Amino acid sequence: MAKRQIAVGIDIGGTNTVFGLVDRDGKIISEGSIQTKEFEDVEVFVAALYEKINVTIRKLGNSAEVLGYGIGAPMGNINNGTIEYPSNLPWKGIIPIAEYFRKYTSLPVTVTNDANAAAVGEMIYGGAKGMKNFVVITLGSGLGSGFVIDGKLVYGANGFAGEIGHTAIRPGASNRMCGCGRKGCLETYVSASGIKRTVLKIMADSIVDSDLRELSFNELNAKIIHDAALKGDPIALEAFEHTGRMLGFKLADVVAHTDPEAIFLFGGLALAQDLIFEPAREYMEEHLLSIYKGKVKLLPSQLSTQNAAVLGASSLVWTLKEF
Repeated sequence: MAKRQIAVGIDIGGTNTVFGLVDRDGKIISEGSIQTKEFEDVEVFVAALYEKINVTIRKLGNSAEVLGYGIGAPMGNINNGTIEYPSNLPWKGIIPIAEYFRKYTSLPVTVTNDANAAAVGEMIYGGAKGMKNFVVITLGSGLGSGFVIDGKLVYGANGFAGEIGHTAIRPGASNRMCGCGRKGCLETYVSASGIKRTVLKIMADSIVDSDLRELSFNELNAKIIHDAALKGDPIALEAFEHTGRMLGFKLADVVAHTDPEAIFLFGGLALAQDLIFEPAREYMEEHLLSIYKGKVKLLPSQLSTQNAAVLGASSLVWTLKEF
């Protein structure tokens, strides 16, 4: 009986690293995690992660064949197999993550940033099946983006193409400081952390009554803001409107650069559905050139939010196998 072929998808996050064993149909057979923040030494982290993955694989016995490892991480560089100057990981500088993994395996190890992994996952498992030109925007603690043009993921000369989260929406010294060290980046306004900052700014500039005023910045999160908006809280509603409009304004630029068939929104903020989609779609259309108006779909990701990062990372293995 033929063995079931599987890929290992790994999502390295600032708090936790999650992995899954994924088959060609996008079914996660088994999964696990370790706490990223517990490891000050990245080589010790890789050793611990590989061992936990190996234990999980061994539980499958002889029924499965592992074809390779796909790793999605902030500032992952597919050209070099590195993570470079991540702002939210315990390790700094250039981290040769693929090289460290290859100490333990002879199988292919592919590294890219988490948004690029999500774009490949959307193409293989999600709503972009059959599409040749589309963009995936990830709206989590930061804002990531992956661009597929003519059926190929765009990496660029240095492996970092498509970082729209770190393009300026409001250039100038008086604007919000970003984790990248610059000011006015899109992700400081359009992200889970960005909408928190927007709520605090709205509260500071108005006297409108809101239950959100009872919470400190550290207590506040995007889900609380979402829940408040659904209950009609005026500050929460204004924050989503502002966030969506800023996203839509930038998406009009994205369309001009790439002429996509669709733009997919993925991540926690995208779960707010119409609260974010309606202002984003309206403002994008308002700022599009006439040649693009009414032609670009703005859609929610069809990947499971809970497992999308792992699915995206695993899909890197299938692309190597000419899925």
